[in-house]
Amino acid sequence: MAPILVVGSVAYDSVKTPFGEVKEALGGSAVYSSVAASFFTQVNLVACVGQDFDRQDVRLLETRNVDLEGLEYISGKTFRWKGEYGDDLNEAQTLETQLNVFSDFRPKIPEKYKDAEYVFLGNIDPTLQRDVLKQVEKPALVACDTMNYWINGHFKSLLNTLKFVNILLINDSEAHQLAEEANLVKAARKIISWGPKILVVKRGEYGVLMFHVDVQSGVLVAFGVPAYPLEEVLDPTGAGDSFAGGFMGYLAALGRHDAQTIRQAVIFGSVMASFNVEKFSLNRL
Repeated sequence: MAPILVVGSVAYDSVKTPFGEVKEALGGSAVYSSVAASFFTQVNLVACVGQDFDRQDVRLLETRNVDLEGLEYISGKTFRWKGEYGDDLNEAQTLETQLNVFSDFRPKIPEKYKDAEYVFLGNIDPTLQRDVLKQVEKPALVACDTMNYWINGHFKSLLNTLKFVNILLINDSEAHQLAEEANLVKAARKIISWGPKILVVKRGEYGVLMFHVDVQSGVLVAFGVPAYPLEEVLDPTGAGDSFAGGFMGYLAALGRHDAQTIRQAVIFGSVMASFNVEKFSLNRL
């Protein structure tokens, strides 16, 4: 069993869906992925918060087997995000973003984290993602996430980051946007040609598709997993990050990442995402 290094955001989210709302609830890519991964292995978290970060939230992370030596406190307020979902729970409307201390975030990897074998780079500036990899010695597996903001405004930097990444985890609209392809299979082939050996496409209620090129035949292979059917979905915020945490946490726990194990990890990631959406914030995890 190996620990996993998670780098990303810690936030306070205010979210409204057709089924209720929460204000100032603990969230952020690093939080969701860390808590999901903690069901499988030790997590080393690198992120930043403001001086207003609640001590109760610190205790919550500590009780979930998350090491917080890499959590940096910066003078100011913690990152805030406010969003709303309509009947289509696959798309959130961002109402307000306050980066606060996150705007000056420069990840500093503690010495004891630098030998990390399994690294998950949450949705942050691709330049910062590369900075993290320069500080890590010899990772066995690197996975990263990104979003439309970085695809639109930092495309060349993102392509440079993908050269150093083994697995890219994005949703289907981001895959189409990144590759500029309407066909998902063509998009996958193009993205894989840029560096990642594996592309995992998160499709919300429609499940997950994983693509990789068979080394011997050169054929693009697809592996699909349906989403777990749920009677009650309250809040999809953090589902993708929960998937990533479960996915990478499972691989780190087993200490291997052959094709069969990665397929199993896709299923475990889907399980964690299915739990996440049943309540607001981390209340189900």
